[in-house]
Amino acid sequence: MTPRRSRLILAVALATFAAAAGVANGQAPAPAPAQPAAFKNLKVFPADIPRDRLIDSMKRISASLGVKCTHCHVGVEGKRETIDFASDAKREKLVARSMMVMTKHINDKEFSVTDPAQPKVTCFTCHRGAAKPLTAPPA
Repeated sequence: MTPRRSRLILAVALATFAAAAGVANGQAPAPAPAQPAAFKNLKVFPADIPRDRLIDSMKRISASLGVKCTHCHVGVEGKRETIDFASDAKREKLVARSMMVMTKHINDKEFSVTDPAQPKVTCFTCHRGAAKPLTAPPA
């Protein structure tokens, strides 16, 4: 059994117990625990990543490259309902994934980073707010 499934079973069991105890005491049943968002087509981020953490990560990547969502995702900027976050139609999204794998490898293998919240190398390390990083120092 996976750790995620174990946590889910425990959460359901606790919610069921709490609801039964509340009904027995004449109280309204407690609401069910919130389920993690089901994202489609995640390849680098963990499938059970919390929504707020994924959005924070995307904002950090966007700021590091100085781009908006539609740089990597199909849709019309400023019209969130048109953005297809799961689509792999844009080459930029595929490149971003490979860059994320590269930075994870550098952090894990070259810097022995054990806490993913404290990386040594990020998108900003090279991009510095530009979609295409400089490959040589300015003259």
